[in-house]
Amino acid sequence: MKKKIKVFVSGVFNVLHPGHLRLLRFAREYGTELFVGVLSDKLAGNAAHVNEDLRLEGIKTNGWVSKATIIKDSLKKEILKYKPDIIVKGKEHETSFNEEAKVIKTLGGKLLFSSGEATFSSIDLINKEFKSSGYQQIHLSESYLNRHKILKKKLLNTVSNLNKIKVCVIGDLIIDEYISCNALGMSQEEPTLVVTPIDSKKFVGGAGIVAAHAAGCGANVKLISVVGKDDLATFANQNLKTMGVESFFLEDGRRPTTLKQRYRSDGKSLLRISKLHQDPISSTLEKKIFSKINKILEGCNLLIFSDFNYGCLTDSLILKITELCKKKNIFIAADSQSSSQIGDISKFKDVDLMTPTEREARICTHNHSQALHILAENLQRKSNAKNLIIKLGSEGIFIRPQKRYKKNSLKEDKIEAMNLSAKDTAGAGDSLLAVTSMSLATGASIWESSFLGSLAAAIQVGTVGNKVIKKKDLNRELEK
Repeated sequence: MKKKIKVFVSGVFNVLHPGHLRLLRFAREYGTELFVGVLSDKLAGNAAHVNEDLRLEGIKTNGWVSKATIIKDSLKKEILKYKPDIIVKGKEHETSFNEEAKVIKTLGGKLLFSSGEATFSSIDLINKEFKSSGYQQIHLSESYLNRHKILKKKLLNTVSNLNKIKVCVIGDLIIDEYISCNALGMSQEEPTLVVTPIDSKKFVGGAGIVAAHAAGCGANVKLISVVGKDDLATFANQNLKTMGVESFFLEDGRRPTTLKQRYRSDGKSLLRISKLHQDPISSTLEKKIFSKINKILEGCNLLIFSDFNYGCLTDSLILKITELCKKKNIFIAADSQSSSQIGDISKFKDVDLMTPTEREARICTHNHSQALHILAENLQRKSNAKNLIIKLGSEGIFIRPQKRYKKNSLKEDKIEAMNLSAKDTAGAGDSLLAVTSMSLATGASIWESSFLGSLAAAIQVGTVGNKVIKKKDLNRELEK
């Protein structure tokens, strides 16, 4: 087992600027754990321009930091308590007196000074990429609203009713990590792009972000998933709690919590790496999940299957949960995402809403050439889904209810993509699934619900990383 090397950094950290970020990254490169001590308002004195709690919060958002705390007593005591192997300070302190030098020497460690490299000046642009939005590019389809005689007042009323829904989400939890890089150029040895990572940000994804979207819209939300015994599971649990989601994680020692890493530079993805376990969960774990969900479903209006084919949702578990929901008259929505030939969305039978991509629908029905309406009809015949939305990427969505809502109403329709300047398409399907299914569960029609789901997806793709969709986001665009 690799020996843990603990690194310690301390400071005031009023506002995290590029110099701080270079220092933290330099420190983390020398160890396996980075502990940061933020000087309290009392110790920092006049140097503290921001409240100590806010300064600590800023440090905790940095991806390189393992743990952070406020130093309330003395720097020496904090160092002796943590017992680091290395203490790192900025290059500018190298010729000054450093009280840490004597303390770290007694611990058998060493004091290092950061190199002062200026190669990370693009960090401000990276932070801007995650904070900026492309909402100004969202255009609502007035022609669609006119075809279905939908008033915006009705849509706003549906949004206001989303907080009346009690939701249970079950499926594969994913942690999405965005690793921002500086491109150094081409390798001289082979035609390969060479980059250096300069920052990373983690987001809750998969079934986790579906649950977070529902909570962001005001619903009472519970999440059930399978995780590993690792720090990623702890990260997910803590983040989901702040988002208003009550999580029930069942640990599986055989598998890690799924991690998807995206290496990006200049606003574009260079490489994706997935660290996951795809084998089905054990029968013992399956029984525990069913026992838990049997209790959770009491009082629920909506159950959402968020399946990525990573083993959490077995065929037998899906069948038992579906039968249970039917007995309790609970609305069921399902999405089964797959990047290979192994996915089969039709394993979800008799659901109220199904939201596959066109590719997933064609793989499932072995239909690779016929028109969308025939594809949709074949999939509904195979799965008996009451409402079907086929996601078409940048072309929008295709909607087909199993039965006409009213006499002479449309049998099927399409909504064009509402945001043509997408910054990051990851998570669009999750936001569509959450908002559409919740709207249907309130009693809205498939046409109204699909419109709101499409709007949620347009908001989601306007930012980099998983943004939690909230009521105010939907209202802002509807009222604009």
